[in-house]
Amino acid sequence: MFQNLKTFKIPNGFRGKSIFHVQLWWITQGIFFRLSPQFMYGWRRLLLRLYGANIGKHVLIRPTAKILYPWKLTIGDWSWIGDDVTLHNMANIIIGKNCVISQKSYLCTGSHDYTEPSFDIFAKPIEIKDEVWVATDVFIAPGITIGTGTIIGFRSTVNKNLPSQMICYGNPAKPVKKR
Repeated sequence: MFQNLKTFKIPNGFRGKSIFHVQLWWITQGIFFRLSPQFMYGWRRLLLRLYGANIGKHVLIRPTAKILYPWKLTIGDWSWIGDDVTLHNMANIIIGKNCVISQKSYLCTGSHDYTEPSFDIFAKPIEIKDEVWVATDVFIAPGITIGTGTIIGFRSTVNKNLPSQMICYGNPAKPVKKR
């Protein structure tokens, strides 16, 4: 048997907050965050901070961005989160200063252990250092670190750490040349 999902269990404390707190955030995000006018960046920063996110100065987050657990999110000063970006942060996501995460990109910190019949869930943090540009529609896998000043080209898949000051792209993303 490859998978026996009736044996699957979410580990205690996996979400970092109670299910009530999680649901309250999802309602808040669906109404007050997502329906806020485009220019209300301060309002969205406030909502995220109220739920425990560490959000720097002048961070711009579009209303269509989706954040799973704000209490597991850090974004440095002057960074931008584009339209339809998903921060699926079962573990911490740390985004440095002066970063751009472009539209439709997906940062995913969790997955399942396919070698176990119980399909155990796990989470590993993602860290994006300062001055990184993640272009349109990039997927970043659990446990990845992106070095300072790196650019990741559109529609790339990042499943290994990427060094600093490089232009990287592809599936899987690889360093192509110095920035």
